Amino acid sequence: MTGYGLVTADYANAKYSVEIKSLNSKFLELNLKYPKAFSDKEIIIRNVCSKDIERGKVSLSINVERSAAEVTGATINTALLTHYYNQLTAVNEELNANSNNLLQTALTFPDVINYKEESVSEDEWNHLYQIFTEALNNFNKFREDEGTVLKADLELRIKNILSYFKSVEALEPRRLTAIREKFSQFLDDAVGKVNIDQNRFEQELIYYIDKIDITEEKTRLKSHCDYFLQTLTSKEANGKKLGFISQEIGREINTMGAKANDAQIQQFVVGMKEELEKIKEQLLNVL
Repeated sequence: MTGYGLVTADYANAKYSVEIKSLNSKFLELNLKYPKAFSDKEIIIRNVCSKDIERGKVSLSINVERSAAEVTGATINTALLTHYYNQLTAVNEELNANSNNLLQTALTFPDVINYKEESVSEDEWNHLYQIFTEALNNFNKFREDEGTVLKADLELRIKNILSYFKSVEALEPRRLTAIREKFSQFLDDAVGKVNIDQNRFEQELIYYIDKIDITEEKTRLKSHCDYFLQTLTSKEANGKKLGFISQEIGREINTMGAKANDAQIQQFVVGMKEELEKIKEQLLNVL
């Protein structure tokens, strides 16, 4: 969601610039700064940004630097100011007051200062809108370039998880054999081999192995990882969907670790969790 776009151009003795930058956010937070003359165009700018930017904490700044000949500002009605000032001076002398800010007071009286309303011609607005569109295109290009880098990194993290997954699959047959041998040796040492009811032993062993079986978790984890990679190739904005898929991946990894009962598998599970945490950090910046 982070992005940046800046375009500057000259038009009719003035320099126009539009700057757009954004940070991560769950929703679109749009902060606009522009000259008062363009205030009636705010709804247009907001609608375009809502459609093209979608999400992010966005700051959009429009700046117009006019030449000295083009600058207009407030004007002072000197005749009215003089009239007010003379009246204030007369009252001040009559009351024998000692006021040193009569001019400042006179400036605050009605109609002494006239403010000229700025207006924007249709040609000027069209020119500015073109600059705004170019800045928005640059902004989105920046996001796309960063998204390409993020996509490659996310694919790498998922492939690392799948690599750990293959290592777990390779250890799975040995794990079950080791569990069987461990229980058999324990019973031999505890009650003696001749005193073991083999049928009962097999039943209990099957029940225990069923409790720690991770076949379903492996199947779902592989499916979620494949779905994650598939979603990455979509042209739509799927940041939230990828977040939900990563939660499902984490759920299967945690369950697998809880059931594993094997030191080596636990190491691979820890590796999966590390990769998943990096994925979650990156997804904070995916639209």
